[in-house]
Amino acid sequence: MSSTIPLFKPYKMGPFELSHRIVLAPLTRQRSFSSVPQPHAILYYSQRTTPGGLLISEATDISDTALGFLDGPGIWTKEQVEAWKPIVNAVHAKGGIFFCQIVHCGRVSKYQFQPNGQAPISSTDKPLAPQKLANGDLIEDLPPRRLETDEIPKIVNDFRLAAQNAIEAGFDGVEIHGAHGVLIEQFLKDEVNDRTDQYGGSLENRCRFALEIVESVSKEIGPERVGIRLSPFANYQQSGDSNPEALGLYMVNALNKFDILYCHMVEPRMIQLFEKAETPHSLLPMRKAFNGTFIVAGGYDREEGNKAVSSDYTDLVAYGRIFLANPDLPKRFELDAPLNKYNRSTFCIPDPVVGYTDYPFISSN
Repeated sequence: MSSTIPLFKPYKMGPFELSHRIVLAPLTRQRSFSSVPQPHAILYYSQRTTPGGLLISEATDISDTALGFLDGPGIWTKEQVEAWKPIVNAVHAKGGIFFCQIVHCGRVSKYQFQPNGQAPISSTDKPLAPQKLANGDLIEDLPPRRLETDEIPKIVNDFRLAAQNAIEAGFDGVEIHGAHGVLIEQFLKDEVNDRTDQYGGSLENRCRFALEIVESVSKEIGPERVGIRLSPFANYQQSGDSNPEALGLYMVNALNKFDILYCHMVEPRMIQLFEKAETPHSLLPMRKAFNGTFIVAGGYDREEGNKAVSSDYTDLVAYGRIFLANPDLPKRFELDAPLNKYNRSTFCIPDPVVGYTDYPFISSN
């Protein structure tokens, strides 16, 4: 690979030697039946592996209360750990570095996904507002259950155990999912968090849960094997914040105390689009404040990725939809070759091949 292209300049990420800066973003595919990873994922992930390339798994549930949708993988049982092993081995066999994204979805879940049909847990008892479908129908969610203060350490421990299981499955590390409206973000964001205990109110209190998880996971598997994903500017799943810049900066400065490997942040592109701000929001202050590896994601193409790396805006760039549709994306970027177009309708279907492992490689075009 040509190191004259910014995205192909080698990079040392803690103990890991990366041959390029192109990262497979975590992508929910809903093909892990009954929360157990399936053999067809071996081909899916290995197709997208290059020697010295970093892959981040799809969001992987930490417990039976963590599910947010059907057929996402889990990592809280022995069966799930064993099912992950051949998938991780296939990535390692091709020289890849593989991190497992661990998640609790909180109020994004449904009663029918929960043990005994109970209410999903959250920082709050506020349900998501009714959402209108394309056909005009309204989806109304039932209220979640607000976690009691003394219940929170158990959830922190579930993250710790999931990280332990990920290492047992062979993963090189874990990415803690604190973005896109999942449970951690339900604590971080003031649009959702209406607590009056030590986990609500001030910025310090709202970030406490996330940082307790980071500390617990880092102590369990080592900070050099821990990353976190954050989206301070996003309003996904009705999880916005009144001061996202302050939230993002507080979090990266607090994360520095734990010396974790990386911070993976989602670009505020949609905010810029809708607000038409004269001074667009930027991740640059957070990039400058964070001591570890910085990863950005959010609709990047080849040119933008090269520019982001060459200007020192980031260390690595995560690609989602176009990596989904182009299993050989690094090679296509190196050659500046045309890209396959992704088919959104096949992103989250149960088929083990269609829209999953059947996208063509450049050599077969």
